[in-house]
Amino acid sequence: MRSPDELYTVILREDEVPAGLPLVVGLTGFADAGGAVGQVAEYLVEHLSHRDVVVFNNDELLDYRARRPVLFFDETRLTEFRKPSLALRLAQDDVGSPFLLLTGYEPDFQWERFTQAVEQLIARYGIASTTWVHAIPMPVPHTRPIGVTVSGNREDLIETLSVWRPRTQVPGNALHLLEYRLTESDHPLAGFVLLVPHYLADTEFPDAAVTALESITAATGLLFPTDQLREDGREFLAKIEGQVEGNAELARMVGTLEERHDSYMEDNPLRSPLMDEDGELPTADSIAAELEKFLAFRRTSDDDRGDR
Repeated sequence: MRSPDELYTVILREDEVPAGLPLVVGLTGFADAGGAVGQVAEYLVEHLSHRDVVVFNNDELLDYRARRPVLFFDETRLTEFRKPSLALRLAQDDVGSPFLLLTGYEPDFQWERFTQAVEQLIARYGIASTTWVHAIPMPVPHTRPIGVTVSGNREDLIETLSVWRPRTQVPGNALHLLEYRLTESDHPLAGFVLLVPHYLADTEFPDAAVTALESITAATGLLFPTDQLREDGREFLAKIEGQVEGNAELARMVGTLEERHDSYMEDNPLRSPLMDEDGELPTADSIAAELEKFLAFRRTSDDDRGDR
């Protein structure tokens, strides 16, 4: 296998990127129900300040014939080639907190080498944790909050957020392999699988993007601008409700999904993040102690970044 670092071009050196940042990953490819990952990647790149850190080589990783790039034709000549992009960026969230963002296409080739390349970058830039998102269609109703399945080794997130924990075989993607390798090395990692209503899987469902961003926030503490997505979601759901009201068969299907969903959630309640393992609420003293630990951790992280 050729060296993984030949897969990418470095734009920013290690001393130009703060150490100890979280990495957020969203790659489009095999499945993206509700357009969740595509919307999140586009939304973050469009709305947040960012700089390229590393750019991956398309000719090594992309099957152009399977995912043909777009060119623009103006009467008699080609005027623009819209080049596909897979890049690691240094970004800032809505309040200026820095993080690293890896977005673009899922590699078609060389998954093992790509995984090793990302592992190299995690070590090179001192990345503290990795969070990734993707979305699959599920027989759930649009009238209920979008649930998630959480994988990885962040047990706090799994216990409080994971609504469905199957034992099954799944068709893998490149980030599944990356998660598998990173958990082997005990790198802090959470993968969020959004459970999107199957009848909305082929549309751009704004609420799916909102849930993806909320999941990333839960894992990293980063804050994102979601007002426009939420407004788009309200308009989208209003249109769906209009279609359901005018179609008795569709209304019956949604009603059945609601009954099944509510029955499942009643039998499988999520543990509140405020409760301990015995289901007890913490005391004021314990909350204060946890807050002090959190603030101390943030100060240490900030100091480490300053050293760079």
